[in-house]
Amino acid sequence: MRLGSFNVMHGLSLVDGQVAPDRFAAAVAGLGTDVLGLQEVDVDQPRSARMDLAAAAATALGAAAEDWRFVPTVYGTPGAHWRPATGPPARGEPAYGIALISRFPVVEWRVIELGRAPIRSPIAVPDGAGRRARLILLDDEPRIAIAARIRTPGGPLTVVTTHLSFVPGWNVAQLVRLARRLARVDGPFVMLGDLNLPSRLPSILTGWRRLAVTPTYPAPAPRVQLDHILARGPVGTVSAVHSRRTAISDHRALLVDLDDVDDPRTDWPS
Repeated sequence: MRLGSFNVMHGLSLVDGQVAPDRFAAAVAGLGTDVLGLQEVDVDQPRSARMDLAAAAATALGAAAEDWRFVPTVYGTPGAHWRPATGPPARGEPAYGIALISRFPVVEWRVIELGRAPIRSPIAVPDGAGRRARLILLDDEPRIAIAARIRTPGGPLTVVTTHLSFVPGWNVAQLVRLARRLARVDGPFVMLGDLNLPSRLPSILTGWRRLAVTPTYPAPAPRVQLDHILARGPVGTVSAVHSRRTAISDHRALLVDLDDVDDPRTDWPS
């Protein structure tokens, strides 16, 4: 079983600054994942050719309609004009958020609210070559996690994906909040996500073990690991780890291959 986490940067290429449907689909299909968490996902955004990136990724991986989910965090365009994604969008209003895609059957979905930082914070914006060219001040978006109970060949497994705040301290608080919520889940689980926290810090904060130790950002020459795959309980043996550069994004995709998957039991907290 191959698990993956990929901040797709709304499908943008660092080479030409464009979003191309065929290039995006090929990048996702080339990962060969059975379960994939996606961050910075656009739906109906002008900047990404009004594609539904979550649906395109699900099609590229061959996932059934009921086995993937996109959850918006904002309506509008991040970095420009947006509002929190509460209630349905207005007609023609674009969306942005995260997605979880599984080639195995999903038997239950949950969405966990993590809040957002109330302050603006500087964030590095790469230039066309992927270098940190400039800093801009941005308002933080609401943050969520998507959790799914998946029926794998080795038995049911809880998989969670999230994209935490870029504001220092707030990402820590969000991860701790999420860890407390997941502590009530009975059985093993795997976390896939861009946590905006480096190195061993997510494991230290949660007590979850790291399945992958490799830098993922920036994509051309990664120096830091912001993308993580963490686990609790018996989820199998790691046979390979990949930090995969694709034709899109300023992040590399983080992939983990698992063998000898046990037969866990997973129950949601009441």
